Amino acid sequence: MTAPTTVPAERRRVTVQGVVQGVGFRPYVFGLARELRLTGYVSNTSEGVVAEVEGARAAVAAFCARLGPEAPPLAVVQSVRDEPVAPRGDAEFTIEASRGGGARRTLVSPDTATCAACLAELRHPDDRRHRHPFVTCTHCGPRFTIVTGLPYDRANTTMAGFPMCARCAREYGDPTDRRFHAQPVACHDCGPRLRLLVDAPDGPVERSGDPVAGARRLLAQGAVVAVKGLGGYHLACDAANPTAVAVLRHRKARGAKPFALMAAEPDEIAGLVHLGPEERALLTGMRRPIVLLRRRREVDEQARSLVADGVAPGSPDLGVMLPYTPVHHLLLGLPGDAPGPRLLVMTSGNLGGEPIVTDEAEAFDRLAPLADAWLTHDRPIHVPCDDSVVRVVDGEELLVRRSRGYAPFPVALPFTVAPTLAVGGDLKNALCLGRDRSAWLSAHIGDMDDLATLAAFERAERQLESISGVAPARLAADAHPAYRSAGWARRNAGTRPLRTVQHHHAHIASVLAENGWDGSVPVLGVAFDGTGYGHDGTVWGGEFLLADYDGFRRLAHLAEAPLPGGDAAVHRPYRMALAHLHAAGLPWTAGLPCVDACAEDERRVLARQLELGLNCVPTSSAGRLFDAVSALAGVCQRARYEAQAAIELEAAACAWDGPAPEPYAFHLSEDPDTPWRLDPAPVLRAVVADVTAGTGAQLIAARFHAGLAGAVREVCGRLRERTGVGTVALSGGVFANALLLTACLHGLRADGFTVLRHRLVPPNDGGLALGQLAVAGRL
Repeated sequence: MTAPTTVPAERRRVTVQGVVQGVGFRPYVFGLARELRLTGYVSNTSEGVVAEVEGARAAVAAFCARLGPEAPPLAVVQSVRDEPVAPRGDAEFTIEASRGGGARRTLVSPDTATCAACLAELRHPDDRRHRHPFVTCTHCGPRFTIVTGLPYDRANTTMAGFPMCARCAREYGDPTDRRFHAQPVACHDCGPRLRLLVDAPDGPVERSGDPVAGARRLLAQGAVVAVKGLGGYHLACDAANPTAVAVLRHRKARGAKPFALMAAEPDEIAGLVHLGPEERALLTGMRRPIVLLRRRREVDEQARSLVADGVAPGSPDLGVMLPYTPVHHLLLGLPGDAPGPRLLVMTSGNLGGEPIVTDEAEAFDRLAPLADAWLTHDRPIHVPCDDSVVRVVDGEELLVRRSRGYAPFPVALPFTVAPTLAVGGDLKNALCLGRDRSAWLSAHIGDMDDLATLAAFERAERQLESISGVAPARLAADAHPAYRSAGWARRNAGTRPLRTVQHHHAHIASVLAENGWDGSVPVLGVAFDGTGYGHDGTVWGGEFLLADYDGFRRLAHLAEAPLPGGDAAVHRPYRMALAHLHAAGLPWTAGLPCVDACAEDERRVLARQLELGLNCVPTSSAGRLFDAVSALAGVCQRARYEAQAAIELEAAACAWDGPAPEPYAFHLSEDPDTPWRLDPAPVLRAVVADVTAGTGAQLIAARFHAGLAGAVREVCGRLRERTGVGTVALSGGVFANALLLTACLHGLRADGFTVLRHRLVPPNDGGLALGQLAVAGRL
C-alpha cells in the first residue's frame, strides 16, 4: 500500500497515553490507518503507543480525530498528542516491535473478565480451545497480575515461560486476529496446565483425570477446595451445604463475617436479593467485582435452599460475583456437565488477617489447614489482587474494596502533584503514588498487623513504582504516631520530606480529589468512622470539618464517650454501650441487653474504670456509637469481625417494614468559642425507654438511622448559616452503610446542598492514601 501521489503527503507523529497496551490498540491503529490508506508504523513504548502516519492531509486529520473516540473497548485514552514530522515515503503501514526506555507514561490495564467471544470458544465442542481453562484474547483476561515490566509484551509477563505453539504464534502475529499481541495467548498445546491435588498424610497428591471435573465432584461432596485465580487463591465450598460452610468458617477462624458467593448468572440469585439494572451491570461487566446485594424480606423455600444460613449470618446483604475466568466457568459447569453446586462460597485464600496466597508452594503450606484439595496451575501470579467489593447506593456505584478490575487504573486529579508516595492507614491498607495529575492506588493490601502484610505492602510499593515510573520525592502518612504504615514511612523516608496528615482531613481530601474539587473554596466535611487520631490526643470519628486541601477546622463533632480498654470495647460492643450510658448519666438497669451481656465481675471493674478514667481515652467515634446502640438494642454484644455490630444494626433497620420511623433526636450544643457538640444522650435515653417498653430491635435500629441522618442534616444546615459554605463532602467507613448514606444524600440535597460522595475509591481507610496524597503532594 502506498500513499496517494496526487496531493502532497503529510506525516504526523501521534502519541497516545492511557490504558493502550494489551488491549488491542495497535491492531486497531493498523486497521484505521489501512482504511484511510495511510503509511507509517505503530509501536508500544514506555511513553504509550506511538504512531507515525503519512498520506493525504485530510486522511491524516481524520486519523488523528478518530483515534481516541473509536478506541477498542478495554482501552482508556487519556490523551492524544500529535506533531508534524518529515515525510519518509514508506511503502506500507507496519506494526513495529515494542521499544523500551524513556519516561514511563503508559498505563497497565486491570484484569478483565472472560469476554463473550472467548466464552463461546470455551463452550463450543468443535473449537480448538474448547474447555481450555486459560482462553483469552486482547479483549479479556489477566493483565495487571501478570505484568513484570513495561512495555507490556509477553517477555515482560509471567507468560514468558510458555513458548507459543505454531498456531498460537500465527494468531499472535496476525494484525487482523483478535489475539494479535494478546500476551497471555495460549491453547491446550502450549499453555499453562491445571492440576488437582488432594490432601494426604505426606502432602498433597495429584489426582488423575480432568482436574475441574474432579474439583466439582469434591465440592459436591462437601470438600473445601483452594482454587487458584487471577490474583490469588480462593477457598471454595458448596454454598448450599451448611456443614461445608461451617467447616470452612471454623478452619479460617472467620467468626461471623459474611462469605462471598459465586453464581453462574444473575438469575441464579434473583429470588434471594434485589437486583436492579445497576447491580446487573456491575455483575455482568468486564470488572466482575463482588456486588453487595440487599436481601429480599420474603424468600421462598426453593431460593432459601440455595444458600446455607451460615454464609452471611446477620448481614443485610449477600456479596455475589459472577465467573470472571475460564476456570470459574468450568467449575460451575458447562452444558452437559455432571451436576455440581449451583452457588459456591468464594472467599480469599488466606488465614485471617494475612495477605492472599498466590504461590503454589505457599498454598500447599499456608492453606493446608484450610483446604481438602487444590485446583491449581503453573502460570505465576506476579501481583496479588483480591476481589473488589462494591455496592449501589442511590443508583450509583460505591466501592467498599478497590482491587481486581480497578487497580492499577489511576484516579485523575484536579491539580498537579509532586512525585509522592502516600502510605495509607493500618486497616484496609492501600497505598497511593502520584505525579502530575494522576494518582495510582495499589490493590487492597490488608490490615498492617503482621509481618506478612508488611512484606506485601513493600512488594506492592515496588511494583507500583515499576509500572507507574514514579520515583517519589515526598512521602505522606497518617498522623497517628503508632501506625505501622507511618512507621514504615519514617524508616524509609531518608532525606525525603515526610508529611503527616490528620486521619479525617485525609478522608475529606480523598472525596474532594476523586470528585475533581480544585480546592479553591472549602467544603463542609462530614467524616464518620471508627477510629482516627485527633490533634487533641483523643480518638475522633464523628467529625464536621471546614476543610480544603491546605487544612481544616473542627467545627462540630459527636460528644465524646470514654473508650474503656481500647480494643476490648471494640470487640465487645456491650462495653461501649455501658460507657455511653455512663457518659449520658443513665443507670445500668438489669434487663437491658448490654447490661445482661456483661458479667457481674466485669461490670464492677468497668464501673470503677469509668469512674476513675483509667485507660479510657475519650472518643467521638460514630462507629462506636453504632456499636453502643447495637448492643443496647440487643442486636450484637460481641463483634467477631470489624463493624459487625454496625452491619447487623443496619440489617435490623432494613428489616423494619412498618411506617416511617420517628427519628431519635440528638442535642446540638452551640458554643461560639469551641467546636459544637452533637450529644447522643437523648438518643440513648430514648433507646432505653423503647427497650424497656418492649419495642423491637428493628424499629429501634430504623429510628436510630433516621435520627443520625437527621442530625447530619441539622448540623450542616446550621454550619451553612455560620460559614456560608453550601457543599458537603461525606467520607469515612460509616458511610459504607447504604441506609445512612442514602438518607443523608436525600436530606442534604433537599436542603439545597451540593453533596460530594465516593464513587471511585472507598469511603473507608482503603481510600485514605488518596487523601494523604492530595494534601501532601499538591503543588
